[in-house]
Amino acid sequence: MGPMTTSATRPPLTVGFDLDLTLIDTRPGIRAAWVAFSAESGVPVDADLVVSRLGPPLEHEMAYWVPEERVTEMVARYRALYPAYAIEPSAPMPGARDAIRAVREAGGRTIVVTAKNGPHAELHLAHLGIEPDAVVGGLWAEGKAEALRAHGAQVYVGDHVGDVRGAATAGALSVAVATGPCAPEELKEAGADVVLPDLTDFRSWWEGYLA
Repeated sequence: MGPMTTSATRPPLTVGFDLDLTLIDTRPGIRAAWVAFSAESGVPVDADLVVSRLGPPLEHEMAYWVPEERVTEMVARYRALYPAYAIEPSAPMPGARDAIRAVREAGGRTIVVTAKNGPHAELHLAHLGIEPDAVVGGLWAEGKAEALRAHGAQVYVGDHVGDVRGAATAGALSVAVATGPCAPEELKEAGADVVLPDLTDFRSWWEGYLA
């Protein structure tokens, strides 16, 4: 009876992952959605510039292109176009599926915590057949700590200095991948505990971490 009680009371290891440029290369899809939004709304947008700085919430990006009082309305218009344009062209990042699998194989749980709105994050994951245990959208930087704490995440994997700050705020180990807009040095300076070139290196790091 003793050992069973111990394992039942020990929560499973939980690893959080960011979505954009960590698990999924959403650049082609997001670019297509912004081009469509620009054509439909008449708002001139440099879609290439937009996809060079993914990470922060959509509201932050929209504020570069429209007056402050129109941000909410234009975000809604962009989001209405998003499923038709952004899901199909987006692909998994190298090693993404294997990273989720590695956590599962160790008996762990995986959660996705992203600034993207939850329904669109879920569409991306479903389209690619990537199935985390939970998806929490609409959280950015330190705000991500709310979901990481709620799910008891010990590790958070992301590509942005905002993800590093979110992990630190939650008291989770920050594993950064240099696949987004932030250089390895920048991620280290922000306080990342581990910096990997990409998720193809996650499994070997994870096996060492568990050992």
